[in-house]
Amino acid sequence: MNVQGLAAIVTGAASGLGEATARQLAAQGAKVAVFDMNLEAAQKVASEIGGIAVECNVADAESATQAFETAKAAHGPARIVVSCAGIAPASKVVGRNGAHDLDLFAKVINVNLIGTFNMTRLACVDMLELDPIDGERGVIVNTASVAYADGQIGQAAYAASKGGVASLTLPVAREMAPKGIRVMTIAPGIMATPMLLGMPQEVQDALNASVPMGRMGKPAEYAQLVNHIVENGYLSGEVIRLDGVLRMAPK
Repeated sequence: MNVQGLAAIVTGAASGLGEATARQLAAQGAKVAVFDMNLEAAQKVASEIGGIAVECNVADAESATQAFETAKAAHGPARIVVSCAGIAPASKVVGRNGAHDLDLFAKVINVNLIGTFNMTRLACVDMLELDPIDGERGVIVNTASVAYADGQIGQAAYAASKGGVASLTLPVAREMAPKGIRVMTIAPGIMATPMLLGMPQEVQDALNASVPMGRMGKPAEYAQLVNHIVENGYLSGEVIRLDGVLRMAPK
């Protein structure tokens, strides 16, 4: 589908990969709803790209449903839904204070996996009501991580949540393909998000050196891949690593 004029929802869009994606889609002419828990930051992005800001807890059914309704009222049902919201706390299974906190594990699964599925199910419901454009009703792009395949020590919860997102891709894509909805997942490696760029320079240098291509990925490169997925009508049911040939070591 051509991005021009389409309604889009991007979660976690107040910063990082989500912000870059919101800006990319808006630059291509999409009507973008900036979903985030941080409404003030979301409003700043939305005002700069001509979109709308919507407060949304992706892991909460009521909050997400209301957010979709707000976006729909402003732009119509979304034909593009990109899930970038997520958290990445680190904890060993057995650390200095004993066993991994079970509530923390559940929180990561709830935000990263259940939150992604929540967005996916709501997106599918709305897209099914739309008339096809060149045979397509919509595109869903979810975000995993290279940790889904080579998670490091301390990433048990994060890797499990992203593994779930990766595994979610094919069954949903198979179900929705006959209905004109495509479902894809991007698995980024080490990306130059504001959080990483705020680390000491020696830490950044070490991260860059760990990538065979010699640098972290750029959020804009993630956004460009989202844009391509939307426009390439034969991409569905796949997880694409965006990692500069990175294969993470155990720690």
